[in-house]
Amino acid sequence: MDEDTHPPEEPAAGPVVCARCGTAAEGDTAPVTWLSSVEDGRRLHFCETCARLHIRAIESRLDSLWW
Repeated sequence: MDEDTHPPEEPAAGPVVCARCGTAAEGDTAPVTWLSSVEDGRRLHFCETCARLHIRAIESRLDSLWW
């Protein structure tokens, strides 16, 4: 298996924000339609719009800096 298993994420201290466009999610957790990624040891969230726009780069496992 080439994927790491990560423990469940603790709730954020504030609103969850898209790492790409800055859109804030309602509530303290990311909606199920948002993408979550761990890059350089940091958990990043991407809104549905950004995830759909960059799906090919995401599926290629490129870091968000590349897209």
